[in-house]
Amino acid sequence: MKILVVCGNGLGSSFIMELNVKKALAELGKEAEVTHTDLATARTEKADLYIGAKDIIHSLDDGTRRIIALENVMNIGEMKEKLSPYL
Repeated sequence: MKILVVCGNGLGSSFIMELNVKKALAELGKEAEVTHTDLATARTEKADLYIGAKDIIHSLDDGTRRIIALENVMNIGEMKEKLSPYL
């Protein structure tokens, strides 16, 4: 499974989210390829799952992408809860 973590600029916050997603996956005992990018690039990249802050991630929703919108991008508990149904 490929997970793409998305933020507005694809720099600091998406990198931190990527690390937290990897930690959440480890706590769930699951593995996945996790990378991060900016919103514009995410529109052209293929992934099984897109994760980002709720205020920006819905702009990727084209009816075919599986998207997780996070209320708090630093909350590993929320990540685990929202990731679980997809794993």
